[in-house]
Amino acid sequence: MGLVTAPDVEESTEPPICGFTHAATPTAGHHDPHHPPKREPAPDPEPHLRKSECEEPAHPHAVPTDLLEQPFRTDFRYGLTNAEAAHRLEQDGPNAVEEAKGLSVWKILLRQISNSLTMILFLVMALSFAIGDFIEGGVIAAVICLNIAVGLVQDYRAEQTIQSLYALSAPTCKVLRQGQVETIKAESLVKGDIVKLNVGDIVPADLRLLDGLNLTTDEALLTGESMPISKHPDAVLGDADIPIGDRINMAYSASTVTRGRGTGLVIATGMHTQVGQIADMLRAHPKNSEQLSKSAALWRRFKASVKNILGLTGTPLQVKLSKFALILFFLAILLAIVVFSVSRFHIDDEVLIYGICVGVAVIPESLIAVMTITMAVGTKAMARGNVIVRNLSALEAVGGVTNICSDKTGTLTQGKMITRKVWLMDGSEATVEQCTHPFDPLSGSVRWGPKGQNATETGAISRLPQEAETFVKCITLCNNSLVTDGKPGADDDTAADVSTLSTNSPPTVWNATGEPTEIALNVFAMRFGKSKDTVGTGMSLLAEHPFDSSCKRMSVVYATSNKEKGAEVFAKGALEALLPLLDASEAIKTELTAKAEMLAADGLRVLCIAYKSTEYADDLVKIREAAESKLIPLGLAGLYDPPRVETADSVKKCRRAGIAVHMLTGDHIKTATAIAREVGIVGNDLSAAEAATAIMPASTFDAMTDQQIDEMNPLPLVLARCSPATKVRMVEAIHRRGAFCVMTGDGVNDSPALKKSDVGIAMGLNGSDVAKEAAEMVLTDDNFASIVTAVEEGRRIFDNIQKFLLHLLVSNIAQVILLLVALSFKDRQGDSVFPLSPLEILWANLITSSFLAIGLGLEEAQPDIMLRPPHSLRIGVFTKEIIMDKFAYGFFMGSLCLASFASVAYGGYPSPDALGALCNSEYNDTCDRVFRARATTFATLSFLLLLTAWEAKHFTRSLFNMDPTYATGPFSVFKTVYRNRFLFGAVLAGFFVTFPVVYLPTVNIIVFKHLAITWEWGVVMLCCAVYVALVETWKAGKRRLGKKVALNSPATESQT
Repeated sequence: MGLVTAPDVEESTEPPICGFTHAATPTAGHHDPHHPPKREPAPDPEPHLRKSECEEPAHPHAVPTDLLEQPFRTDFRYGLTNAEAAHRLEQDGPNAVEEAKGLSVWKILLRQISNSLTMILFLVMALSFAIGDFIEGGVIAAVICLNIAVGLVQDYRAEQTIQSLYALSAPTCKVLRQGQVETIKAESLVKGDIVKLNVGDIVPADLRLLDGLNLTTDEALLTGESMPISKHPDAVLGDADIPIGDRINMAYSASTVTRGRGTGLVIATGMHTQVGQIADMLRAHPKNSEQLSKSAALWRRFKASVKNILGLTGTPLQVKLSKFALILFFLAILLAIVVFSVSRFHIDDEVLIYGICVGVAVIPESLIAVMTITMAVGTKAMARGNVIVRNLSALEAVGGVTNICSDKTGTLTQGKMITRKVWLMDGSEATVEQCTHPFDPLSGSVRWGPKGQNATETGAISRLPQEAETFVKCITLCNNSLVTDGKPGADDDTAADVSTLSTNSPPTVWNATGEPTEIALNVFAMRFGKSKDTVGTGMSLLAEHPFDSSCKRMSVVYATSNKEKGAEVFAKGALEALLPLLDASEAIKTELTAKAEMLAADGLRVLCIAYKSTEYADDLVKIREAAESKLIPLGLAGLYDPPRVETADSVKKCRRAGIAVHMLTGDHIKTATAIAREVGIVGNDLSAAEAATAIMPASTFDAMTDQQIDEMNPLPLVLARCSPATKVRMVEAIHRRGAFCVMTGDGVNDSPALKKSDVGIAMGLNGSDVAKEAAEMVLTDDNFASIVTAVEEGRRIFDNIQKFLLHLLVSNIAQVILLLVALSFKDRQGDSVFPLSPLEILWANLITSSFLAIGLGLEEAQPDIMLRPPHSLRIGVFTKEIIMDKFAYGFFMGSLCLASFASVAYGGYPSPDALGALCNSEYNDTCDRVFRARATTFATLSFLLLLTAWEAKHFTRSLFNMDPTYATGPFSVFKTVYRNRFLFGAVLAGFFVTFPVVYLPTVNIIVFKHLAITWEWGVVMLCCAVYVALVETWKAGKRRLGKKVALNSPATESQT
């Protein structure tokens, strides 16, 4: 693929030397800007200076610094005057990224109302009030309020939680104005200001660096680069379009200074910075850029508004349920027309009420409430699993994910460095294994392999061998980092040999300060109890030649107990920087280079360690070249940013679940490849064709057309050196394949892709505000394993949605069958008699069914939930099995309810007089049999709904053998039904509450329009027994058919 094969030596902190030219002479702006010369205040630059006379360069990184002073109308040594700064601040606005408009209470409220089912309930409520049925209208109004209230509270709480996570800010900065260094609010910065940077500062705006000393910045949030970037202020980059991560003479807003100091010219503020442009992308609407006529724009806006009101936008489940609600609405109208046609369109109050009754029976009034409550409970479960859900719909959506596009740094990896491998000149090697905390010397273990034996081979030792003493001494003394265990008064030499550590010591929190590479080397030495206090006994530091980006090395000079006994020089640095300084033969240098290439091929960043022992001389202290000459090589250290401990297992779970994991990173391709192989994103089971495109640099991917990308099979698993546009394009490619994509990330550079993806998941601890704003979910522990938890919870929610949808719709189908057939039940006046009153229907749908459905929404996940491929997004929750089950169960239930009504009303002989007269509106002497039959039908429907709740726990397994791994035997059914305590309680409550509804005086006759029953309970119990037999027979047939299909179908593997 045209990749560079040179050793990946300290790539993160040292950019390539080629690709830029150095200024021949320092410019006027570089004459010690830290101490500007005192002079009289210069006159204000002309405020009326036209830009056309001196254009600001579009690419300052490609322009020498001495050519920037005039275009930006500033003075590098003096800065802007306060008056000119105030004028520019008024003209350009504050240096602040416009905050994305969070969801207000009103917007959240509108989101709860904007769905088809709520619109239908509003319509039914209005009709009920219009015909004077205030009880029914009031009940439906209460349902609407409950639906809205639950969703409003949950979404508002989620937004409040997200707001508490926002932490990225640069409140103050040091700026040169009128010849004096001042500390001002970062939002007061303007273009042309001269900013001073020091270690720990957050860069307040986009800067063109003017000078710097060992300046490095951490741009991971912007570029995805895992390590700090060394800056070269004097560099002039020849390529105007060079990627942001390679602009080594720039410092960008929101990045952090990790080492050194510097001075920079503000070239962009606020929304014009790179962070601001990315934030603006999140608010951009591509369709708005199209040239449309006014009428076409209004039509588009109208269509979008209608879709939003009807809930036809959002996740697949939202759209499916909204379309289903519209179908039910039209079905209700059709059934009402059927009712009216039976009465030959002589529509009086009785006929109108019956039509509304049939319409109410079609609509699952409690669906939204049950859905919202189930989602809210799932959200709390997710919060316990360190996932904050900002949008309830995202909870079920994440369960249907087919592809996960993840950032590497801080997401798949820990974002910290460890010393992974050490190679000594005698050929022995050391490998750090199972390290879970990069700062903890007690974490993991070190295996040393003797000369000629790999550290992972049998017989390797864990103690520090004698030949490694000098190597460890060197990385300890040539080191400025500090690693502590947080205990007051504790020395840093408390770490002991890993083989002798006590496992009973209390856990401690290890902290570190300094450069990541030095921290990693220091921790490695502390694994063997080596620290400056222990290895430096009797020695004194004479001089330190600090790391410099131009020479890419560091050295220290130590004297023994007295200078007469000599001095020792310890050095570390990039291999190409130390190689010419080594006192070694060409064969040894060749061996070092070959080994460094092997370590770099494993994705490690390589440092060379060397030393020398010599007589003391003043030149060792004063002249760097004297100290760093004729060094003796000790070996190589390979460092890397390790994956999180749980990442590999999480990726494996994703693959088993049919989910493809893609790594989209701004890091180098070698590092990305090594991590991808280690965590299992790229496995050994790829075919030759798949392996050819599995790992790809972003430049190659960006150069391809959409057609070429669509022809790739599969899409790349690893994209290295990604830009924000690359990640967005990857998401679009996944969408064109009809797949459902989740994007994870922590940086500002991830935000556009988070917004573009179906479900965006941001990191809460180390994530930027912009990323959190763009995401639907936020991980509070930045743990990739939490994403798998989210997927598993999403699948559980999806399964349970199918279960309670089945339960609710079975009730509706049964009621429709009952009411339509009952049109033939005529009283003495020729009017159809209600087998169920409107309030009985609402009671069954809202009281009995709702709590049962909520209980089904709380069902545990099935054991094989992460062993099956993602469900089809095209089909959604209404699979063929669910549709067949609901019609079968609905037919059984409706037929039995009809039988119970007929058996009591007619008593074995049909007679028009049996149904009395005017029994739909109130009780009279002729309505005894009708009211008793209605009570029987209500009890039958209620009890069958209770049984359906337990039968719906599994679509194929028998209620009497639902989970053989949990309970077996003739009494296993009791353990099965008791396992879900909420559902068990809902069934018991539904059972006992039926009796007051039937027997409570006055209420039963006036409100529910039925009478108390006696012997009719035998009919109810018989119907229940028949129903269970029918459902169990249906399930047995499905199991038998399923076995035949499995035997006749070839084994298939799910595609990832």
